[in-house]
Amino acid sequence: MYTATGTGLAALGIVLVTVGAILRYAVYVSTDGFSINTVGVILLAVGIASFVIGIIAFAASAYGKRTIVEREHSAPGERERVFQEHGHSMP
Repeated sequence: MYTATGTGLAALGIVLVTVGAILRYAVYVSTDGFSINTVGVILLAVGIASFVIGIIAFAASAYGKRTIVEREHSAPGERERVFQEHGHSMP
């Protein structure tokens, strides 16, 4: 899983929590059969879950990457090749 996936999920969670909190605590509407406050509570719950899953995905993707840098000094201009491996790396 990529780091951007975790970041995107966390950002989506923050947006959903914000909209849900506004609908739950700042909007006062009375209608029959539909409660905007209940929609706010649902968005709050989904936003919190999305944020937590995003943080876990971000941490898991950052933990599983290892970057190897290989430099060649034989040419007149120094070249650099960067490889990314997925898996567990211990410092």
